[in-house]
Amino acid sequence: MFRWGVLSTAKIGVTLVIPALCASDNGVVTAIASRDPARARAVADRFGLAHAFGYYEELLASDTIDGVYIPLPTSQHVEWALRAAEAGKHVLCEKPIALHASEIASLIRARDTHGVLIAEAFMVYYHPQWIKVRELIASGAIGTLRHVQGAFTYFNRDPGNMRNQVALGGGALPDIGVYPTVATRMTTGQEPRRVRAVVERDPDFGTDRYASVTAEFDGFDLSFYVATQLAGRQSMVFHGDKGFIEVHAPFNTGKYGHARVTLNDAGHTQATEWNFQDVNHYQLQAQSFARAAQGEDVPVFPLESSVANQRFIDAIYRAGESGGWEEV
Repeated sequence: MFRWGVLSTAKIGVTLVIPALCASDNGVVTAIASRDPARARAVADRFGLAHAFGYYEELLASDTIDGVYIPLPTSQHVEWALRAAEAGKHVLCEKPIALHASEIASLIRARDTHGVLIAEAFMVYYHPQWIKVRELIASGAIGTLRHVQGAFTYFNRDPGNMRNQVALGGGALPDIGVYPTVATRMTTGQEPRRVRAVVERDPDFGTDRYASVTAEFDGFDLSFYVATQLAGRQSMVFHGDKGFIEVHAPFNTGKYGHARVTLNDAGHTQATEWNFQDVNHYQLQAQSFARAAQGEDVPVFPLESSVANQRFIDAIYRAGESGGWEEV
């Protein structure tokens, strides 16, 4: 069994990822660390974990874990992923793994130097609905892909939330803009050529609260918007000359509806639907990561793809500043 340690008692870890790690068929969570020892103890008691540490360094030095899951604020991802790798631990780190593409080079070096697995936690990469979308596009089910549309929004104006704090790496693009970009890239196998964007910042927080983006790929365009201060919505549509694919709950399955993919023909006379109920993509992610860390040949989201996705986000920020097209 792969033995997990968790760095921090962050909400996403406690509510979504730790339960998935515990439910995985090849892993067990043995330890958690927090700067607040009482919080670490409380989470350990809640999930029946053997060890609760008051310092991240203690967890990394422990021989009771094989790898760590890192749900720390984004601004701390690179630092603690590097420390974990240097301690000989495998690393699954929340997205975005870095705030600039150039920072990921140090993680690739650490991965290769220390012989550990480091991966960005894009749970959507492991969801069968996205595997189905990729298969449909590749098979020509919608003919020639010409346009992809996406949206991901929620409303949050809590000043204490890290998503609204620049120093912690907050903002719409780091938090949710990475999803339409990665979903388009992983389903088409293509990278964007150039982008233009409108990026609006909150006057109080300084974080980007809204972005509207257009990206040119080879033969098709992607247009999407993300926002941290709009009513919640998620959608992805892949439009070709012979039909189109709708992904109804593309990112947060369950919260925004159950996972469902619909293939519509060009004349709106026929629709085929695939339902993916009771699929936990966090659990699938944990199981694939553990198998890969233990030497099995299974797909895991690679750091090289993390670099490409972050270059996309970096270019969107530049386009928002320049007001024109920016090369990716």
